[in-house]
Amino acid sequence: MNDSAADFADFDYSKLRVAVLAGGPGSEREVSLNSAKGVVGALQGRVGEVTLVDVKDSSFVVPAGTDVAFNVIHGTYGEDGELQAELQRRGIPYTGAREESSRLAFDKIASKVRFREAEVQTPSEWILQTAEALAAIDEVTYPCVVKPPREGSSVGVHIVQDRAGWEAAVADAGQFSTDLLVEEFVSGKELTVGILGDEALPVIHIQPRSGFYDIRNKYPWMTGEGGTDYYCPADLSPEVTAAVQEMSLKAHRSLGIEVYSRVDVLLRNEDATPFVLEVNTIPGMTESSLLPKAAAAAGIDYATLCLKIIKVSLNFS
Repeated sequence: MNDSAADFADFDYSKLRVAVLAGGPGSEREVSLNSAKGVVGALQGRVGEVTLVDVKDSSFVVPAGTDVAFNVIHGTYGEDGELQAELQRRGIPYTGAREESSRLAFDKIASKVRFREAEVQTPSEWILQTAEALAAIDEVTYPCVVKPPREGSSVGVHIVQDRAGWEAAVADAGQFSTDLLVEEFVSGKELTVGILGDEALPVIHIQPRSGFYDIRNKYPWMTGEGGTDYYCPADLSPEVTAAVQEMSLKAHRSLGIEVYSRVDVLLRNEDATPFVLEVNTIPGMTESSLLPKAAAAAGIDYATLCLKIIKVSLNFS
């Protein structure tokens, strides 16, 4: 894939009025606002008009005459199907996954059901009601991973090594959900694969400088600590790269996701088996975010990526 501005000659952006929807009421609000600044900057001068809309709830106002809403709201309300349903109700075309696939991908438990139906390798799991989780301490096999099943950016995610860690993880993750997803711990490389259209972009290897890829390491500019190194394309053999991309595409397709996504994968150390963790339908869109990094490695600059997302999305409106 080697798209350039010339590939868009048959699509007239010059009069297109775009509303970039950002913020949201969830835990990823600040990340979304940063994504929006990047998208607005990329579109200015390339479309007829671009407006930033700070969305806090369903009462948000989109400028009259908007041709397409560019959704960069991560997590709650932007990624869970609610915003998509509202935009469809108003008759406003929008970017990214539609309502049904958004809801499905946002729910990690429901996603795992589809993964298994499509023979997508994913860590084994145990679902617990939050209120019962502390009492289940003697049934836990360590290490394991505890996470709320409907959050993003690793919010509330914990790698648990012992009983004390279990109690702390349940207390934190329980703030975000009435049920918890407990997964087997897979030791391996953290990878992510962007999907654009129906094609896998180059694989990115995510190497946190300490711990795992939690919110502290994802957004050191926001937390004031942590940090991560990224390698794109990942230093993998051609065979392993192809296997990771194929598994990521299979996960993306199993959820029926339209337009684009980013698939998070663990590559098990002992045998290089890829395990899909989740599929993000509204991945970060700052110029330094993972999807733009992968697109750049495929020869697609940031502005062209934003334009391509709009063009492909309008095919589903």
